[in-house]
Amino acid sequence: MLQDVHQFFQKAADILDLSDCIRKILLTPRRIVKVEIITESDDGNLMHHMGFRVQHNNARGPMKGGLRYHPSMDEEHATALASLMTWKTAVVDIPFGGAKGGINCDPRALSTSELSAITRSFVGRIKEVIGPTIDIPAPDVNTNAEIMGWIMDEYSRHYGFSPGVVTGKPLHLFGSEGREDATGRGVLYVLQEVLRQQGRELKGMKVAVQGFGNVGSHAARLMADAGAIIVAVADHTGGTSRDTGLDIAKLIDWSKSHGGIAGFEGGDAFDGTLIATFDCDVFVPAALENVINQDNVDEVRANYIVEGANGPTSADASSQLTERGVTIIPDILANAGGVTASYFEWVQNIQQFRWDRERVNQELHKVMTRSTNDVIEAAAHYSTDLRTAAFVLAIKRVGKASAARVHIRENIAGLD
Repeated sequence: MLQDVHQFFQKAADILDLSDCIRKILLTPRRIVKVEIITESDDGNLMHHMGFRVQHNNARGPMKGGLRYHPSMDEEHATALASLMTWKTAVVDIPFGGAKGGINCDPRALSTSELSAITRSFVGRIKEVIGPTIDIPAPDVNTNAEIMGWIMDEYSRHYGFSPGVVTGKPLHLFGSEGREDATGRGVLYVLQEVLRQQGRELKGMKVAVQGFGNVGSHAARLMADAGAIIVAVADHTGGTSRDTGLDIAKLIDWSKSHGGIAGFEGGDAFDGTLIATFDCDVFVPAALENVINQDNVDEVRANYIVEGANGPTSADASSQLTERGVTIIPDILANAGGVTASYFEWVQNIQQFRWDRERVNQELHKVMTRSTNDVIEAAAHYSTDLRTAAFVLAIKRVGKASAARVHIRENIAGLD
């Protein structure tokens, strides 16, 4: 994944004609933290895990990014995701930098008390390098509002009441209205704006969604409410489809009560690993990375791909799809609704003033629509695709901030 992110970066840097030195400065993480986590299981045995936090860039503000609890989490994975966060926050022009991290554990194999102990130990090991004005974690894969609440509580034990240390918290622990569905809502907003500029609308379009967690379920629900026909959904348990459209409300209820969509009686079961090649107008990958790759890119039939996940399309596959005329709305724009709403939560925590859901959604629509227009304008100006345009826009914003802060005298006209 890291190689793919660097390929996307280098393509944009070539357009800006950046020097090797500037590229190295912008690509190199500011700090990489790796900690050992030793806790006791419920039966008294020792458990050993590794925790990671990669802080990529803080030129434009405190670093921001999720915590992922997954067996595959490692330093390289965290570095790639942290880099994406730097460009993502810059694309939507909120005052944050990029960070990412997590723990190489499987939450499904842990009890609540075991997961809490691991989380609190992790916070104890990294507490000096996170904080409301330093680095603000958030939920990601296999983490949620409850875990964010534990992080806030553990950090506050050391530094006093600090709700702004983390976002995505429960509402009763100073979270924000609208934060839970913000990433999925952002997916809807950017797609609607791209279609509007092309003289099209979402109503009546056939949509397939890969992943039915926080992002995928909300995106599917909101797109269905907007008139789209959700013809297929897949998650780690399998896939379900219906030509006339799935009942998303019933599917959400089924998934919550059964731990996944497998066995859903309102659709026809299929091999969920084939979702990327489903016959549809819009494909929304909203789970893990590298879902569209060299093995299946030739079979992708969607005309629009909206990347609700981080890094779901490999660099080579992305190039091939773009050459075929497929419109890819890149992750650093398409799934930025979550970090944008996290920014709103952080602002509320700093101000100690709560916004209502209507205001959150209005502000989110404003940011996501404006940012989509910025990317579309950059694509037209540089005669390139939306992904490369988004990276160009982000690199210019981060590069100019970095140059101003360290007073670089080198000619970097490409950033002007």
